[in-house]
This record gives sequence, structure tokens and C-alpha cells, in this order.
Amino acid sequence: MKIRHSITTALKGLRSHKTRSGLTILGIVIGITAIILVMALGKGAQNLILVQIQGLGSKTLVIIPGREPSGPTDPSVIESLQSDSLGERELRELKKKENVPTLSKVMPIVFGTATSEYESETYRLTVLGATPLAEEMYDLEISDGSFFTEEDITARADVVIIGDKIRDELFGARPALNEKIKIKGRNFRVIGIMPKKGQVSFLNLDEVAFVPYTTAQQYIFGIRYYHRVAAEADSEENIDQTVADITATLRALHNIEDSSKDDFFIQTQADLASTVSTVTNVMTLFLVSVAAISLLVGGVGIMNIMLVSVTERTREIGLRKALGAKGSDILSQFLLEAVILTGIGGVIGILLGAFWAFVVSFVLSRVLSLDWAYAFPLTPALIGLVVSASIGLVFGLYPARAASKKSPIEALRYE
Repeated sequence: MKIRHSITTALKGLRSHKTRSGLTILGIVIGITAIILVMALGKGAQNLILVQIQGLGSKTLVIIPGREPSGPTDPSVIESLQSDSLGERELRELKKKENVPTLSKVMPIVFGTATSEYESETYRLTVLGATPLAEEMYDLEISDGSFFTEEDITARADVVIIGDKIRDELFGARPALNEKIKIKGRNFRVIGIMPKKGQVSFLNLDEVAFVPYTTAQQYIFGIRYYHRVAAEADSEENIDQTVADITATLRALHNIEDSSKDDFFIQTQADLASTVSTVTNVMTLFLVSVAAISLLVGGVGIMNIMLVSVTERTREIGLRKALGAKGSDILSQFLLEAVILTGIGGVIGILLGAFWAFVVSFVLSRVLSLDWAYAFPLTPALIGLVVSASIGLVFGLYPARAASKKSPIEALRYE
């Protein structure tokens, strides 16, 4: 009964100062809203990226020329696109079973952007030079026509498979199959059209034109090396062994004895997933820490406003004590007011955070066509509710103690 009476008294006190109560919890609402929004979007981004990584399959690995970058701003990220450490010689050695027995597929890749033309229409697309294995490794579908063949690779044929976005931009409602488009001023015959696919492993296939890698090397990019070599182990259990054998083969071919001198590095899907999880978790933690500052500011604001409230309600405190209320009753009333205030602020913040996270997720998925799933962070929401109530307890304690220690005689004299 005593606890219920204290809660009832605290609620009456809050209702009598609605405007002040609303302003008091503003900092808490903003802080919790920001935290829930950041956590929800961080989880959604992590899920999106992991789905993209898994698009190539868990057995897939990518060999990248150049030294491994230490971070996204490392100059070697750009240098890897210009490194000639992966070429035909390396590809031949990797295909030898005695070198990499567990390797089931290997495919050279060259890529870049180029302008395409058809009659009066132009479109900036991504050119990806590969082999017929791309159809399987990227899980491609051809809605009209067919993929190029090994004979096209050997002949450096001027043939192209285009994505749905390219078809729409260049041809509109007109038929595209067997028509010729210009890429970097050279005519390419459209032999295949892909249906709308979207993102696969950070690549929007709707904006990609697949051509034989030999054609892309000679006529589009003017290079003799590969930008990447995609490979696939014969099983998930053999991925580590495959990586070790590829590393040993390339080091022997390049006469490298010191691993720090490697002019290539290998990324597995597990490596990428681990890196993404680490980066997104660190970024989310940083943003949550920034948002948490508003909770601290809100707590200080609650303490200041509660102190003002104690001063304004001095006669009320004196009257209650004169009628028999103990110091502990006054303490519990003001403490409960602070906890209820911050608790309400926490609930409002959670609801607002969840709402805005849903709105952003909807925009990303519908407007930007990203495979973004709404992810509500339930555990952080519960923790946020506890934290908001705890802030009321911690920052409301000093004003509550000040109220409980007031002398009833002095309090009744206060005007």
C-alpha cells in the first residue's frame, strides 16, 4: 500500500506540472530515439552486407592483386586495380591439379565503367569481363538469348549480355536481342538479356554488361592482367587448404619467401563476413556512444529541474511533514517522480526510434531498391528502458534527498 500510495502521489505531482514534465524528459526521449534508430539501422546494414557477401556462395574466394590494404583509405585499394601481379601465367598454374588439388573452379575477372550507345541513347554501365563460369558463380539467369561460350573467349568475340536496367535505358520497349550497341566506340552484339536481379555481392547486375574477359582486356580496357581471380573450393571443409595451396603456388611463381612481400591477397566469404561484422559493430557502438551523451545531458537537466521543483514545492513538503509524512516518504515521492519521468521518456524514445527506423528501412527498400529488412533491436530496447529508468534514479536522488531533509517548520515559513 505504501508503494502504491507513493506512486499515486508522484503521478499527481507530475500531472500538476505537465509542461515542465514534458520538457524534463525531452533529452531522454531524444537520446533513446537516437540509440534505437542507430542500433536498428546498424543491424539492418549488417544483414544487408552479409546477404550480399553470401551471394557468391560460402565456397567462393577471390584473389586480389597487390598488397593487402590496412584499411579503406589505404592507397593500395586503388593500386590493386593497376597491379599486374595476376595474369595468364598465374591462371595456368592455378588450374594445374598438382598445385591446387581442391580447386574446382577458377575465373579471371576484369571490370570497369564505360559509356554504351544505341542510336541516340547513351548509358554509363559497368563492364565485367569474365568466362562462362560467371553464369554459375553469380547465379545468373538469361531471360532472352544465351551466355557466351569458351569459343567466344578464344576468338575475343564482340558479344555482350546486358542487365535489365541497360536494356530499359537503351532500348525501352524495343527488342534488344541481336541488336548492336557501342561500348567505347566498338560494336557489340547483344546475345543475352538478364531479368531484373538487383545486387549480388555488392554488384548491381541490372547495370552490368558481361563480355568475354579477353575482349574486355584487348578492346575496352587495354590491359593484359586481371583485376581479380574468382575461385571456388570443392567443399567448405577444404577452403583453408585451398587458400594455403593458392598462396604457396603464387609465392613460388613470384619467388616470394617473405609473406610481407606478397603481391596478392585472398579474401574468403568468411573473412569478409567477419570484417563486416567488426566494422559495423564498431561504427554502431561509436554512434550509440555519441547518442548516449544526450542521455547524460538529459539526466543533468532532470536533476536541475527537480531541484527547482523541490524549491517551488517547499510549502507542500512542509505541510506533508507536518501531517506526519516521514523523510523517507518525501524521498520516495520525488525519486519515483524522476524514475517515472525518465521511464516514460524511455518508452516514447523506443517507440519513436522504432518508427523512424521502419520509415528509413521502407525508403531504402522501396525507393532505393535495396534488399533491406527492418530489424527491431529488442534487446537494446529493453536495455534502453532500464537505462532511462536508472538515469531517473541516479540523477533524481540528490533532489529527492534535498526534499526529504527539509525542516517542516522552515518549509511552512517559505513563501
